[in-house]
Formats: sequence, structure tokens, C-alpha cells
Amino acid sequence: MANKVYPQSPSVSAYMNSERETFTIWMKSLVYQTNGCTVYNSQGQIVFRVDNYEDKCSNEVHLMDLQGNVLCTIRKKKLQAFGGWVGYRWNGSDIDKDKPWFQVKRSYSSLACEITVDQCDKYWIMRLTAAGKAGFKIVDGDRAIVAEAKQKQSSTGVALGNDVLSLEVEGDKDHSLIMALVTVYGLIRGKI
Repeated sequence: MANKVYPQSPSVSAYMNSERETFTIWMKSLVYQTNGCTVYNSQGQIVFRVDNYEDKCSNEVHLMDLQGNVLCTIRKKKLQAFGGWVGYRWNGSDIDKDKPWFQVKRSYSSLACEITVDQCDKYWIMRLTAAGKAGFKIVDGDRAIVAEAKQKQSSTGVALGNDVLSLEVEGDKDHSLIMALVTVYGLIRGKI
């Protein structure tokens, strides 16, 4: 059990894998079940977390690893009519305020959000429209699926609830970026 709760400190390579990876996202904080989310890998180890001690839909949240090292700070843009967000990558113990890692513009069409990463790469988050179930996919500029989230089911096919998602991430994708985008989508939907 100790390995699952307190795994070894992840290295940079832990945030990227050449093969497809499946994560479980529980839309609750690990700490006191407050607002936030906890992300488990396929071995049941906690790899990412967001603890939002403020109200839901806070103007600033932090994506962290299990040890509490901040990987990304996500801030809501002020005076943004359509719910814009900016993500800043942390370099060591400080935020890189000069250059945003990504920017998200909310959309009210079938595309939930438009994302610009490093001022050039484009991604979109698209809602899945399956009978009220929580689900979405992240696609790149060529509309190829980068990650897809669906309501998680047990091995016997029982749905685990709208606050438990299964996320499949394609190979060679930065997991910390994908989790930051999932966090923004959770903030937009009022889940975090």
C-alpha cells in the first residue's frame, strides 16, 4: 500500500510515455475530499493532484505531483467574456511568468475550448454528447485524438459515477499538459 500512496519521486520521463496510457480521474481532492481532483495511473499510483481549498471554479489552481511539487499554475484571465484561462509551467521552484505555457479560450459550440500551447500548437477539447454522461476528448490541429475521457466503469460494467473518469492518453504526449487541460475543463464545467 505504501508504494501506491507514496511512490518514488517521478522524473521528467514519468510525464511522458511512448505507449498509450490509461488514467483514472477522481474529481475530488485527495485532502479532505475538498474541491479538486486526484489522478491515478494504471497501477493505482497517484501521479497528479489538484487541491482547490477555495470555492469551486477558483481563479487560480495548481497542478501538482503527489509530493506537492507544483507543475503548472492555471489562472483565469480577468475581463475575459468567454472564460479564458492561462497555464504557466513551473521551472524548479518558481513560475515562468514571462511566457504562458498554454492559453484556453472557451467556446459555446460543440468545441468546448480552443487551446494554444507554446504560442503555436493548437488543440481543442470537444464534449462527448452521450446521453448526459460526462465525457470529452482532446484533439490536435489535425483533429486526431490526443486524449479521451469517459465515465469509468468497474470490471463488471457498473458505472462508478459522474465524478470518476477513465482517461486514455495517446503515446508521446506530455501527461502534465494533458492533466492541466483536463483541469481547465473541470474548472469550466464547475467540477473543480
